[in-house]
Amino acid sequence: MSVLPLIFTAGWASGINAYAVVFLLGLFGRIGWTDDVPAGLERTDVLVAAGVLFLIEAVADKIPYLDSFWDAVHTVVRPASGAVVSALIAGQDDSLPTLFAAAVGGTTALASHIVKAGTRMAINTSPEPVTNIAMSTAEDLSVGGIITLAVFFPVLAAVIAAILLAIGLWVVYLCASRIRRYLRRRRERRETRAVDGLE
Repeated sequence: MSVLPLIFTAGWASGINAYAVVFLLGLFGRIGWTDDVPAGLERTDVLVAAGVLFLIEAVADKIPYLDSFWDAVHTVVRPASGAVVSALIAGQDDSLPTLFAAAVGGTTALASHIVKAGTRMAINTSPEPVTNIAMSTAEDLSVGGIITLAVFFPVLAAVIAAILLAIGLWVVYLCASRIRRYLRRRRERRETRAVDGLE
C-alpha cells in the first residue's frame, strides 16, 4: 500500500493536466529524485512528447471556449492517462494490485477532470479572458507543486489533493446553473451555424 498516496495524487493531477504529470514524474525519476517512477516514463521520447503536449495545453487552456473544447477532447485522455500512470507505478512497486491501482488513478482523474471541465464551463459564461488565464495558471502551478510534493511527502500530497477534489466537486455543484447556461449557449451557437449553413 506504500504507493497508494502517490497513485491517488497522480490520478487527481492527471484529471487536470495529464501531460504535466507524465513529464514531471518522468523527469523526477530521470534525475533520481524518486524510485517509484517506472522506467517507461523516464524515456527521452516520452519526456519530449509529454513536454510538447504540455506546452500546447498550457496555451489552449488559457483561451476562452477553446479550453472547454480541449476539455471535451480530453474527457477520455485524462482518466485513461491517470489509470495507465497509476498502473505503471503499482507495477514498479509490487505493493498494490495493478488493476486496483488503475481503478483508483482512473476514477480520481475522471473526478478531477469533471471539476476542471465544469468550472471552465461556468467561467466561460463571462466574456472576459482574465479569469481563464488566472484559473489555468493556478491549475498548472497546483499540479506542479503537488506532484513535486508527492515525490517527497506522498501522504501529505494525497491529503491536499483529496481536499482540493472535495472543494472542486462542491464548487461545480454550486455552479450548476452557470454550467447549464454555458451548455445552452453552445447548443444555440451550433443551431445558428446549422441554419446559416442551410441558407
